[in-house]
Amino acid sequence: MSYNLSDKLVVAVSSRALFELEEENRIFEEKGLDAYYQYQLGVEHEPLEKGTGFRVVQNLLKINNHFERDNKQVEVIILSKNNAATSLRITNAINEYNLDIIRSGWTSGNSIANYLKAFKVDLFLSADEKDVINALKNGVAAAKILPSHKDVHNSKGEQVRIAFDGDAVLFSEESELIYKEYGLDAFIEHEKKNRDNPLAQGPFAKLLQTISTIQDKFKDRASPIRTALVTARSAPTHERVIKTLNVWGVRIDESFFLGGSEKFEILEAFGADIFFDDQDVHLDKSSTVVPSAKVIHES
Repeated sequence: MSYNLSDKLVVAVSSRALFELEEENRIFEEKGLDAYYQYQLGVEHEPLEKGTGFRVVQNLLKINNHFERDNKQVEVIILSKNNAATSLRITNAINEYNLDIIRSGWTSGNSIANYLKAFKVDLFLSADEKDVINALKNGVAAAKILPSHKDVHNSKGEQVRIAFDGDAVLFSEESELIYKEYGLDAFIEHEKKNRDNPLAQGPFAKLLQTISTIQDKFKDRASPIRTALVTARSAPTHERVIKTLNVWGVRIDESFFLGGSEKFEILEAFGADIFFDDQDVHLDKSSTVVPSAKVIHES
């Protein structure tokens, strides 16, 4: 009997995004693949600490508690460059934390991005920059998980809270490029001129639409997913954003147009389980208070 992934929210996560494996990665980088494999085999039964992506994965899986077992809305898949022999420590940790993850792929060092479409992946979280870039090139929403303090790993509740930047994340980078090249005044004039023209979709637009589909199943009760748009835009450039989301027919539960002021305090107050942005200037601070991930654009 086949299992259809195409009607789920499918999240693929690398082992280093889900668990704290930086020491293991250091061994790989400094001593090579064989030393890494031998180390992993030797510590197979040692527990793993939570990684930056753990919090959002754990809460996403809790969405399934609202549905029958054969009607799960969220599927999480481990995609790792480990080989099958060294995978047991990862699967032991998954069982120890009681995560409902039964599907996995182990590529023995080969690119993970090649398998994302085969698994019908909507979101890919990885600590490997090249894999993230390759995934984005192939039309899959992907972000590089950033190291963060242990204090951010524990969720504030069971409702999964996902925060997005706007330009170059939910929307295309067209307007952001105008700002970078010509400055704020030109950006504002461009957005006022195009306020009735919807922004083109960015790499995370389809993910937001998939999330919105799940939220629509909870019209008469509290949704287990809450979303936020946290953007440096302000009036009057926010108008185009609002009209774009209306055209797309998606909901954003909370919207913050900050006009260039700091994002990290808003994200902490929102209680984001993950925040997606493309700019280090925001991520450097956000990653100290909430799990954060970078949407990478090749220069």
